[in-house]
Amino acid sequence: MITVTQNKLVYITYSILDARGMVVEQYDIPVGYVQGANSGILPAIESAVAGRKVGDRIEITLSPEEGYGLRDESLVFTDDIENVPPQFRRVGAEVMFENDTGETKVFYVTAIEDDTLTLDGNPSLAGQSVTCLVNVMDIRDATPEEIRNGRPLDVKTGTVH
Repeated sequence: MITVTQNKLVYITYSILDARGMVVEQYDIPVGYVQGANSGILPAIESAVAGRKVGDRIEITLSPEEGYGLRDESLVFTDDIENVPPQFRRVGAEVMFENDTGETKVFYVTAIEDDTLTLDGNPSLAGQSVTCLVNVMDIRDATPEEIRNGRPLDVKTGTVH
């Protein structure tokens, strides 16, 4: 039986659970990546999937450093609500900011109190350990182009996913 090794194209489904066991992200449609080919999959997940076979289910606990990172309090700031456009004056609103070099970052409105609005640029799970439930759905040899890109090719269009 084929196992997950370097340069195999692996398809997984997964769920991410927060510290309370609540599902915060879930992919039921298989996600493909090339093992060990800089695919963007978290290294801790790649390590846990290595050596596994189709049908295996793996439970992985990711520390903040392995998952969503530590909280960065410099990404939290407040402003007078009157300085904020009306469409962003609600908890949960997404606000896109651009810095002087043209890089963009999403901030979320996390609180509104006493005419002051709080924006937070941290991922919602920053600073938390999470549990990943990973299911290995398929494994095959990756093509040279897939290995270069770390992702599967779309057979119809020839483009990388």
